[in-house]
Amino acid sequence: MSTASTARLDLRGYLLSAPALALFIGLLVLPLGLTLVLSFNVFDYEVGVKSDAWTLSHYLSLFGDSYFLEIFWRTFWISALVTFLCVLIGVPEAYILSRMGTPWRSIFLIVILTPLLISVVVRAFGWSLLLGADGLVNQAIQALGGAPMKLLYTPFAVVIALVHVMLPFMIIPVWTSLQKLDPAAEQAALSLGASQAKVMRLVVLPQVMPGVLSGTLIVFGLAASSFAIPGLLGGRRLKMVATVVYDQYLSELNWPMGATIAVVLLLANLLIMLSWNRMVEGRYKKSLG
Repeated sequence: MSTASTARLDLRGYLLSAPALALFIGLLVLPLGLTLVLSFNVFDYEVGVKSDAWTLSHYLSLFGDSYFLEIFWRTFWISALVTFLCVLIGVPEAYILSRMGTPWRSIFLIVILTPLLISVVVRAFGWSLLLGADGLVNQAIQALGGAPMKLLYTPFAVVIALVHVMLPFMIIPVWTSLQKLDPAAEQAALSLGASQAKVMRLVVLPQVMPGVLSGTLIVFGLAASSFAIPGLLGGRRLKMVATVVYDQYLSELNWPMGATIAVVLLLANLLIMLSWNRMVEGRYKKSLG
């Protein structure tokens, strides 16, 4: 093929990808860039945002204030716990789902995906009705002779609701990975004398790991940036980063500080997720080698 033909093919490829690239830049790169610029603007409560003045004071205030650091710490440990629980529940569920026959597999897959059709706000209100002081959970505790417990506006309420919302995002990638595993491989390993635990560790787990990696990255990222559930089930005292960004933008009207918190959350998420991805991929390749 001549150089001119190759150049024409390359140009055609760029032209075909131009709409998607423009959409990516307009809806993701440009807003993130403007948010980054806003985080360096000076803010005055009397005149508002000074777009022609620049400062690092918002970042210094963020990293020097224990209030913000505590909120970031709470956000990340809750997100990590939600991710761990989703792995603990979702991986066995995906394995069972992959071994089901028709029509039960389709039925249970629909059951797993159905909650995604319901608004997160509606599901959060549902959990508030269950976990409230007069909710069904406390009514059941009192019926069994126990004292009512404070469940709403606690980390427990936020974690259990986030697990409910995020579980499908763990199950589906793991289930997809398991579709590539031939059940005959497990049967062959068992027929050769391997125990069920050894089969799970040496045959099933390596096949599952790409799905687990994808699921953990999705769940952690969504949980760390979640707003509706922490806002509705955590209340005003149990704040997470997304609710603080909301307060800075709409209550304090301090847009540069809200942008600063959002940028730091994004960078921290990227750092944690890329580190986790590199560690898990390294171990996965080592196990295959």
